[in-house]
Amino acid sequence: MDTTKTADPTAPEADTAEPKATEAKADLKDAPAAGSAEAAEAAEAPEADLTDEDLEDELHDEFDESEKKSEGVGAAASAVVAAGLGLVALSGSWVSRVIAERQTLVGQIESVNAATTEAKIEALYGDAWHMTALVNGVLSTLALLLAVFVLARPAFGAPGRTLPTWVRAVSWAAVALGALGVLLFGLMYFDILAPLPKAA
Repeated sequence: MDTTKTADPTAPEADTAEPKATEAKADLKDAPAAGSAEAAEAAEAPEADLTDEDLEDELHDEFDESEKKSEGVGAAASAVVAAGLGLVALSGSWVSRVIAERQTLVGQIESVNAATTEAKIEALYGDAWHMTALVNGVLSTLALLLAVFVLARPAFGAPGRTLPTWVRAVSWAAVALGALGVLLFGLMYFDILAPLPKAA
């Protein structure tokens, strides 16, 4: 006599076993997808939170870089202009020549009424030389002041900012040219260097 028992197909346990197994398989299939979606959201969440701060930092960095470039270009241009002014002043500018020629013409007109020879020399030559020294001395002074401003500008700006080497070199050359011009034309203006000749 066979005593083994077969499972009743209509038993409740048999009915619920298969749906549970299919649900478990479905959960296992959906788990990676859900996990990957959550991981992607978690990875995107910090970026969304830091987006505004990152944009502000990038804009701030770009503004600093543009400000540094503008300051560097201005300093370089000022140094070149200062050196050019110093060189032009020492070699003689067109403005000083025109003013000297005009003063010579005025001196010729005034020399007609000059009583002494020294007065005639002063009117014809002395005033023109003095005007030349004055104009070139003003140009040298401008070159000197501009070069000193370029060299001193970083000390009043943001800490840690320095001028490029070639800008400092050109600025120091402009300082030397300007100082030499101020000294030379000052001595010429006051008749200490190359005074007017005396009449016999």
